Amino acid sequence: MEAREIMKMAVIHLMEVPSSLSKLTKGFSWEPITIGHSEAMTFLLKGPQTNQYLKVQPIHSVEHLFDEKEKLEWLEGKLPVPRVLFYGKDEAHEYLLMSEVKGVNASDQSHRDDLPSMLESLGTGLKTIHRVRIDNCPFIQSMDVKLVEAKNRVEQGWVDEDDFDEVRKGRKAIDLFEELIAKRPLNEEFVFTHGDYCLPNVIMEKQGVSGFIDWGRAGLSDKYQDLALAIRSITSNFGKEFVPFFLAGYGMRELDESRVAFYQLMDEFF
Repeated sequence: MEAREIMKMAVIHLMEVPSSLSKLTKGFSWEPITIGHSEAMTFLLKGPQTNQYLKVQPIHSVEHLFDEKEKLEWLEGKLPVPRVLFYGKDEAHEYLLMSEVKGVNASDQSHRDDLPSMLESLGTGLKTIHRVRIDNCPFIQSMDVKLVEAKNRVEQGWVDEDDFDEVRKGRKAIDLFEELIAKRPLNEEFVFTHGDYCLPNVIMEKQGVSGFIDWGRAGLSDKYQDLALAIRSITSNFGKEFVPFFLAGYGMRELDESRVAFYQLMDEFF
């Protein structure tokens, strides 16, 4: 969707959002955020003193903003994440209003001045996420859970085959799913995972991590769920030669390339 179309929708939603949300956003100017590939429309709401972020998503979307709201509330006090200011829904949409995490996302080209330092911080940040206690975590994103969901998405025709990574362009979702089953790792090393640890979802300030956003896919999973997507994102944005700085920050000495490949393949279904 082009930016001007999103801006047009923003104006519409300014008039149509629930009255309780309208009161919270009164006096803010709306600016569309076009980075990312989720079903949600995201807006930066600029205020006279503070900024906010609003996600608006069709009520019948495959994923739900309520899940992200629940995870953000569970993470409050555990990690630097946005604070939930409002959640609501109507017959057409879900709405999630959040506080701002100050800084610049890790994919921004301004980081090229000191990429090694930034990427080491990115690795350290992921290690911080993976150290969150999991004994009372209610969110399960295990391999079994993800494979069931991937199969369902294939059967429902929800997999965007046009958005496959370059190495899988032109292939069919059902073929990739069969490959996914065949390449399933034997073991999982469970930690609390972000679920979509890509550069745009990590906010940096002075080369250090100031916070993490977009938590809809978070939960208990293999640590390679995050490592694999971070490696792909770094390679895409800055080049494969910079991945070792990230791994050094994480403290990873030996990388299991087969698990990296598996979780990158898994991501094609989500």
